[in-house]
Amino acid sequence: MTLITPSDEVAKAQASGAPIVALESTIITHGMPYPQNLEVACQVEADIRAGGAVPATMAVINGTLHAGLNNTQLKELAQAKAVAKLSRADMAVCMASAGTGATTVAATMIAARLAGISVFATGGIGGVHQGAETSFDISADLMELAQTPVTVVAAGAKAILDIPKTLEVLETQGVPVIAYGQDDMPAFWSRSAGIRAPLRMDTPAQIAAAHAMRGALGLPGGQLIANPIPESDEIDRDTLAPIIAQAQADAEANRITGKGVTPYLLQRIFDLTIGKSLTANIALVRNNARLATQIAKELSKANYDT
Repeated sequence: MTLITPSDEVAKAQASGAPIVALESTIITHGMPYPQNLEVACQVEADIRAGGAVPATMAVINGTLHAGLNNTQLKELAQAKAVAKLSRADMAVCMASAGTGATTVAATMIAARLAGISVFATGGIGGVHQGAETSFDISADLMELAQTPVTVVAAGAKAILDIPKTLEVLETQGVPVIAYGQDDMPAFWSRSAGIRAPLRMDTPAQIAAAHAMRGALGLPGGQLIANPIPESDEIDRDTLAPIIAQAQADAEANRITGKGVTPYLLQRIFDLTIGKSLTANIALVRNNARLATQIAKELSKANYDT
């Protein structure tokens, strides 16, 4: 049984040992409207190619799990309606029923592992939601990081989440959380969450070495690289705090629960910031793709066994 189908570009990179960076597809189907979603997806892929690596956007199309999409597939996915949002729990069902679905962080990590890809760039990971002590709303992304050996480059956890509790869960699961180039933990749209990061590394080579060492030690799981948004693009946390609080209050008033919480909050914050949150989101995704490319290039060198 063929579990994953690489694009021609990805297949050539796999055969030659060229660096590859995995990308999720929910940012295309659930993150923004067409044609902006397609433009951003193409720009992020172009950033990776410009840096010397090959992008591999993951998605399930008509039951087939793809590692890398061609231009036609990207455009069709960007315009598709009622696309499933896939995580670990529903990925197999979508494939078995010949469905079409976009991959979240967890599903993209699974796909990357199947494709032999060690590095994945995303915007922000999911985590522990506010009020999780009563709702038990914790993203599957955290458990995936604990068991799937992929280095994930993100701008931290999404700022709408309970970041201290998210870090506690990651620590309990043995996931290294490494801030890139600073001591503070970034918070998605903001460079600092006001919390010291558990670990710090300053170069892609150091991060690649840590990834390789985890493999050599036989440790399960991946590592989270918390890459701060560029200073010129950030929305500082003091500005964001009341906006996020308002969005969360609105979600509670409208009885938004489960999988509907994150998209509702992101849309509400977009409205309250008059679109600035989306502009920052695009900037941080591109920034993460560039760092992931550098890490993938380090891992592809002969002195690392990935």
